[in-house]
Amino acid sequence: MTIRSEQIRDLTADLYEWSLKKVPDDTQRALRAAGGRERGELGRATIAIMVDSAQAAESSGGLVCSDVGIPVYSLKVGTRVQFDGPVKQAIVDGFALLAARIDPPILKMVTNPLTHERSHSGKDIPIVTVDLIDDADYVEITCAPKAMGTGRWEALQTFVYPPLEAIERFVLDTVVQAGSQACPPMVVGVGIGGTFDHAARIAKEAVLRPFGRTNPEPMLERMEARLLAAINELGFGPMGTGGDTTAMAVHIEYSGSHGFVPVAVSLNCWINRRTRARIHNDGRVERIE
Repeated sequence: MTIRSEQIRDLTADLYEWSLKKVPDDTQRALRAAGGRERGELGRATIAIMVDSAQAAESSGGLVCSDVGIPVYSLKVGTRVQFDGPVKQAIVDGFALLAARIDPPILKMVTNPLTHERSHSGKDIPIVTVDLIDDADYVEITCAPKAMGTGRWEALQTFVYPPLEAIERFVLDTVVQAGSQACPPMVVGVGIGGTFDHAARIAKEAVLRPFGRTNPEPMLERMEARLLAAINELGFGPMGTGGDTTAMAVHIEYSGSHGFVPVAVSLNCWINRRTRARIHNDGRVERIE
């Protein structure tokens, strides 16, 4: 059997809508846990509002935030998958379908960087990256819209044989620059190594890692813990109201590199938008999150 273009169109539209109307379950649990630890009264109240907002959006079918971001998809394609029809155009059509049907309507967030005209479409939109999964018979699609609050403050810098302290300082400096404008408590993803583009890609993969999974490399597991503690000592707190909860998690991934070592920092706001599903060769759709 084959995966039809219509299936990809419909699923990518659904994934985007789900990401706008539901805060992931693990993120809601992390918010509640953070509220229990938060010592600042205003910080606790702000987290409570976030939890209530997440539940209200889910029960009413409303948007969690009016900034719906721009559509970003990551595809992991099994090498035994067979397609029946175009794939990239199906994803473009899926976003158009979503923009036409969603209730409440979404604002035009796709912006021409040269003219600043705004629309529901644009060059290279949706943004799609592709990787391969050997011997799998499904396509795994992740939708992670990128909004202004976090998109404005993500950063990448290339070092030469950096000590770990230099990398950690860069991550902290990036979070300080973002301050409350990234809508904390945030998730911080860090990509170390590879090339310029690959570091950014693995930073994005890191920021989308589910809560509770630390890096299996002991050195990076310790770095994640150090950075999370240091970020939460900055005192920005939930939405900049002050407190102990500026980040819910720090996730780090790395890649083989050269003497030059790019380091990328990706951010997700407290909503932590991410949805994921698989389409199997037999036509079955499996929602992952």
